[in-house]
Amino acid sequence: MIAEHGHPSRIGWHLPPFYCPFNERLVHPKVAELEQRAVEWTDAFGIYPDAIERAWGLATHSADFSARIIPYGDVEPLLLFIQWNYWANAVDDWQDSGSTAISTAAITDHSVRLARAIEAPGSAMLPPGPLTAALDDLVARTRAMLTPFQLRRFTEGARDWLFGAGWQAACAERGVMPGLNDFAAVGALANGTRFSLTWSDAANGIDLPPDVLYSAPLQALTDAAGFIVSADNDLFSYNKDDDQEPWEQNLINVLAHQDGCSPREALPAAVALRDRVMMLFVRLRAQLARDADQQLGRYLDALGHYIAGSIEWQNQAPRYASPRNRNELPVQGASFGITYRDTPSDASTEPPSVPALAWWWQQLEE
Repeated sequence: MIAEHGHPSRIGWHLPPFYCPFNERLVHPKVAELEQRAVEWTDAFGIYPDAIERAWGLATHSADFSARIIPYGDVEPLLLFIQWNYWANAVDDWQDSGSTAISTAAITDHSVRLARAIEAPGSAMLPPGPLTAALDDLVARTRAMLTPFQLRRFTEGARDWLFGAGWQAACAERGVMPGLNDFAAVGALANGTRFSLTWSDAANGIDLPPDVLYSAPLQALTDAAGFIVSADNDLFSYNKDDDQEPWEQNLINVLAHQDGCSPREALPAAVALRDRVMMLFVRLRAQLARDADQQLGRYLDALGHYIAGSIEWQNQAPRYASPRNRNELPVQGASFGITYRDTPSDASTEPPSVPALAWWWQQLEE
C-alpha cells in the first residue's frame, strides 16, 4: 500500500472503484524474460545517465504495461514495443519535467525531429547521444518488422503523442487551463493510443483493411478506448504531477477549473464522464462484434486488453504509486490497492454535452 510522503494529495490516495466489465487481469507469459531483455537493451545504449535516473526509468514498469495490454502474441514485436516504451517514457519525462527551460518551442522542435527520424532514418535530425542512438536502433528494427501500412499507422500514433504533448506545453506556457471540450479533443492524444495498438496488431497478426480500420464506428471505438485509458492515467498519475506550476492539465483539474471547485470535489465528475464513455464503448464494441470476422474480432478484443491492462499496470507501477515528487527512489511493492465495481457511476446512455466526444454516440445503430 501507499504511505504518503511530502505535501498532502489534493485528491487522496484511495481512488474510486473502477468500472471495467472486461477485466480479465491477463499478462503475457513471457513477461519476465521480455523485461530482462529490454532492460539489458536500455543499459547497452545507456539511455539513463545515472543510477537514480535508471531506477525511475525502470519504475515505469514498461514491460508490465506492454505485456498486460498485449497478453498474447509473438515475442519479438512485443519486445520491440517494450523497448519503445522505455525510450518514450525517458523522452516523456523530459517533456513533462516542468522546467521553465523546456519551452513549447523546444518541445515542438524536438517533436518534429523525432517524427522525421521515424519516417526518414539516417536524416541526422537529432543531436548525437544515447537516446538518439537508441532511437536509430528502434527505427531500423521497426521498419524491418512492420508492414508499410503498420509503419504508417505507427508513425501516426507517434505524431499523436508528440502533437498532444506540444499542445499541452503551449497551454502551460500561456498559463491556460483548457476547457473540457478542447481537452477531450486534444489532450487524450498524448497517451499514444495508436502508437500502442500498432504493436498489438503486429504481435497478434491483426491485419484490418484500411476501409475497416478507418471506418467511423471503429475510429470512434478506438478513440473512446484512448479517452478511457487517458482518464484512468489522470487518476493514477495525479499525485505524480501535483507539484507542477501551473497545475498539470488532466481531466480532474480541467473539471475543477470549469466548475470552480477543488480537485477532490471534481473527482466524481471525472469518474462519471469516464464511466459514461465506458458504457458507450461496451455498446459500440458489441455492435461491431455482431458481424465481425476473425480479424476484427481480435482487434475488438485488443481494445479491451488495452483498457483493462492499463488499469492493472498503473495500480502497481512505482512511477505512480510512489511518485518521484515524494520519494527519493521508487518504492518496490507500492500499490494503490484499487477495487472494481460492477456498475458505472454514471449509467446514462446519452452523449455528454461535449461536442468533441458526442460524435461517438452517433455511430450507434438505432
